[in-house]
Amino acid sequence: MSSYKTIESNSEGIYKDKGSKFLSFAIPINSLDESKQILQKFKKEHWNARHICYAYVFGQNRSEFRSFDDGEPSNTAGKPILGQINSFNLTNIIIIVVRYFGGVLLGTSGLITAYKEASLDAIKNATIIEKSIQHTILLRFSYVNLNETMKIIKEYKIEIINQTLDNECSLTIIIEKAYYQKIISLFQKIENLEIIAC
Repeated sequence: MSSYKTIESNSEGIYKDKGSKFLSFAIPINSLDESKQILQKFKKEHWNARHICYAYVFGQNRSEFRSFDDGEPSNTAGKPILGQINSFNLTNIIIIVVRYFGGVLLGTSGLITAYKEASLDAIKNATIIEKSIQHTILLRFSYVNLNETMKIIKEYKIEIINQTLDNECSLTIIIEKAYYQKIISLFQKIENLEIIAC
């Protein structure tokens, strides 16, 4: 696997049943801390909603995930939301569904349908994109090896996200998974260059 799927930007959806409104929001996330901040914001904005349920999947290998029912019967809200994220094989995403109660109980199957359809609507309104899996690496080396190191970086159009160029140099770079082994083997040929995975 050299790529993963996520959404390009925020999108919204809606589902209505028996007076209840289910407002859905699909949001790309870059960290799990970001998801906490987003949830706090939604709790403030929708303070009068009956339930704010969500699910997220995070990590290039989809290793971090969670679903939350927020008082709805167990597995009737968070799990259907997570199911939709999984059915599209998405990651680095949180979907929040805000329920405004309409006065009529929907029952277990009605709730599952509502949260599933609201999530699906938000995903359908989003632009799904594919991103390359990347590795962040820290290189440490002497200034005398700068030219040799930069030659590889320019040749493979490697992105530098942080650099210190002094007697002792350090570069934080991003390498796409597809070229990772090849580029690492080139760096390993440079004398006294230290490679540290971030």
